[in-house]
Amino acid sequence: MRAVVQRVLGASVTVGGETVGAIEGAGLLVYLGVTHDDGPADVAWIARKIWDLRILRDEQSASDVAAPVLVVSQFTLYGDARKGRRPTWQAAAPGPVSEPLYAAVCDALRELGAQVETGAFGADMQVTSVNDGPITMVLESPSDR
Repeated sequence: MRAVVQRVLGASVTVGGETVGAIEGAGLLVYLGVTHDDGPADVAWIARKIWDLRILRDEQSASDVAAPVLVVSQFTLYGDARKGRRPTWQAAAPGPVSEPLYAAVCDALRELGAQVETGAFGADMQVTSVNDGPITMVLESPSDR
């Protein structure tokens, strides 16, 4: 499992001109990708890491200040563009595998105490954000390394 975590001052996701998820104020925007062999251990690890990552102002974590989290599914995090000009997506898990794991990460964050907003899985989304810092981190679950 792979996540790109950005410290933001606000972020939103629209689909077809309608806002489907948004956070206001300081929080985290998370792009989440799932690969074929991800499972429950990856879900628990990445949710805990996102929630406890000390990248907010004054070295605080989202858990320290109850910062909101916007999670957007992003299969392209597993794109491979090493050869040619057209990336391949073979490492990305297909929707029937990745959608339940994406939902499980969102649920795990909620169980940890997070206010979680989401995009629309599989939709053509427009994401707007104000990156703060900018601070952007890439996380990979232990099974991905």
